[in-house]
Amino acid sequence: MATAKTPAKSAAKGKKVIGPKPGEFPGKIVDIDVSTEMSESFLEYAYSVIYSRALPDARDGLKPVHRRILHQMADMGLRPERGHVKSARVVGEVMGKLHPHGDGAIYDALVRMAQSFSMGLPLIDGHGNFGSLDAGPAAMRYTEA
Repeated sequence: MATAKTPAKSAAKGKKVIGPKPGEFPGKIVDIDVSTEMSESFLEYAYSVIYSRALPDARDGLKPVHRRILHQMADMGLRPERGHVKSARVVGEVMGKLHPHGDGAIYDALVRMAQSFSMGLPLIDGHGNFGSLDAGPAAMRYTEA
């Protein structure tokens, strides 16, 4: 009598079972309403985007882009005792290595971390015009962090 391999036995040997074997019929085909499936899938995706990217984390109040900027600045060796570098250089490093979503969003996040009125405690020491309550910041080529 032949014994069929169970997923647990296959997984124990280091092999992953990802669905039926070629030629096997996995079961019945279920008809679904496309509009219902699309609305449910979109809601799940929208929730995950808002939860993981748009809302600051409750632990430290930072969004992923803020963490990426601080991490890259640490990798670049930018410390309080060192001199400042152009904000455009920091933005370019972050965009090239960690956050490929455009320089505008990265620079806006960097500016926010340098403004004393925007956060309780500025996380970046900015030099130049980083804006005020009434006016926006200068272009990144004119500011240093």
